Amino acid sequence: MIKVLLFAHLQEKLGKDQLDIETNQIKISELKHKLKDQYYLNELDGVMTAINEEYATDEDVVKSGDTVAFIPPVSGG
Repeated sequence: MIKVLLFAHLQEKLGKDQLDIETNQIKISELKHKLKDQYYLNELDGVMTAINEEYATDEDVVKSGDTVAFIPPVSGG
């Protein structure tokens, strides 16, 4: 199982701050596609991704037991 953490507008859109995804291994790009299809989170294209608190790319692989965080861009002044 992979724990997915959501922040800011992603969290608001889904109504929760985390999801548990049943899979043993998946690329970040595939995980994003799965979440877009299942939860309509099309905003995942413009977010930073971290695996176990280290920044990751769409080609990185997530394994069971990992935590993935999707972090939207921050703005403000």
